[in-house]
Amino acid sequence: MRLTKSTDIALRIVMRLAVADASANPTTREVAEVMGVQYTHAAKVVAQLQHLGVVVARRGRGGGLALAETRRSVSVGWLVRRLEGEGDVVDCEGDAPCPLSTACRLRQALRQAQEAFYASLDPLSVEDLVADPTGPVLLSLRLR
Repeated sequence: MRLTKSTDIALRIVMRLAVADASANPTTREVAEVMGVQYTHAAKVVAQLQHLGVVVARRGRGGGLALAETRRSVSVGWLVRRLEGEGDVVDCEGDAPCPLSTACRLRQALRQAQEAFYASLDPLSVEDLVADPTGPVLLSLRLR
């Protein structure tokens, strides 16, 4: 299974915010630059993370981004499910529907594999992702 670019960016942003100094509150632009992603992509992802209640964003002087305190222990599986959506791995009903859709065993096997992938992420929390050696590396990243 392959994650979308948006999910990859979201996970990187969440990890960076998990180790950020609470008083620093980096901006979306700063986080995008440090994590090596385009600002426009980061802004869309931050909006999605806000909607999920994972990130808190404040505007104006003294504003910036912060990981919602209650989300440090959120399951990575939960987060990836929300970011990826509930869709199937393959689109059997798209523009050119698959002729096997009424009798296909592959679709169910792929759903089970997808759920196994998410289930393997369920025990991990955001805090787990930023434990040594990752946390210090994230902290060492600076604006270019």
